[in-house]
Amino acid sequence: MAKFAWEGKNRTGGAVTGEMEAPSEAFVLAQLRREQIAPIRIRKKGVEFAINLPFRGEKKVTQKELAIFTRQFATMIDAGLPLVQCLDILGLQQENLSFKKVILKVKEDVESGSTFADALTKHPKVFDALFVNLVAAGEVGGILDTILSRLAEHIEKAMKLAKKIKGAMVYPSTIIAVALIVTVVLLLYVIPIFAKMFSDFGQELPGPTQVVLSLSAFAQKYFLGILVFFFLVGAGIRWYYRQESGRRNIDRLLLRTPVVGSLLQRIAVARFSRTLGTMVSSGVPILDSMDIVAKTAGNKIIEEAILKARGSISEGKTIAEPLMESTVFPPMVTQMVAVGEATGALDTMLNKIADFYDDEVDSAVEALTSLLEPMLMIFLGVVIGGMVIAMYLPVFKLAGVVG
Repeated sequence: MAKFAWEGKNRTGGAVTGEMEAPSEAFVLAQLRREQIAPIRIRKKGVEFAINLPFRGEKKVTQKELAIFTRQFATMIDAGLPLVQCLDILGLQQENLSFKKVILKVKEDVESGSTFADALTKHPKVFDALFVNLVAAGEVGGILDTILSRLAEHIEKAMKLAKKIKGAMVYPSTIIAVALIVTVVLLLYVIPIFAKMFSDFGQELPGPTQVVLSLSAFAQKYFLGILVFFFLVGAGIRWYYRQESGRRNIDRLLLRTPVVGSLLQRIAVARFSRTLGTMVSSGVPILDSMDIVAKTAGNKIIEEAILKARGSISEGKTIAEPLMESTVFPPMVTQMVAVGEATGALDTMLNKIADFYDDEVDSAVEALTSLLEPMLMIFLGVVIGGMVIAMYLPVFKLAGVVG
């Protein structure tokens, strides 16, 4: 069992401290409450020094940790536990010290009289605008447990979508990285050995061999310059993407790219529908919802289409019309949104669209993977295979002469 140091207040409000051997922080918390001590801080002895070294950065709060926190919070609120007690328990059991600090700070703010939503607003890196607005709607409507359950489900589905996309990119990214490393090793270390051997060959080398030897010599001479060039190109593209016009042009180009554009469109539609459906069903005002959804679109062209729809709503018009005009959203989506508006079941329609496009993303990812596999094989065959064959052509030629 580990040893824990604790600080707290007794029944008269006096500060008390102590140490306890226990299997977990939750056990210590329960024991202190049995002794009618209100815990302020519990820490595992021998751990804090290792974690708080100055050169160690704060650990980022992951979406998985946020989803687990939200799900547990919803369960506790539904069970009737007070808000402050829920935050206290969840904070003390949190293993990520950065997240633990945030939760306990939120608890302090709530104890000081802030609303839960206002306390969350102070930590935008952990709780985004969607989270804060839904919590605010839950507090006003007295359905915080329901809202937190919806939030947890929303985060889990967003994680599942992101996992699908990342999973599809692992294989081609690995193949390309390995191919580049092998190419660099061949050009810088292997081909120079052949070049030295061929210098005593005494005959004219085949054309492909001369090309590969020239590439190797160029790579050896200007390797650092090539690295700097690609770094500058990458930095330039990144800078251009940060500009308003640059981001618009690159995002438009990506949407028009075969296969990739279709995948990005389906991802954006799924995210738009899921987020807006969650907010509308939770009672967040539609104009606020559209603002938040636009910021999470992930594509400037789609963001502008959503903001245009927001402007249409503020003028008393429908959401569907400007979405149709944008041509970014498929006709099925805009028609279902129009039906949802007309029947007063917009949230239901949006959630159905999100479910449908989650499956569409699966299909698009499979199509992209199927397309990439033969392209990668061709790339490997042409580049690496071509260099190997070019190096062995003189050997074959010499063998023919000897034979």
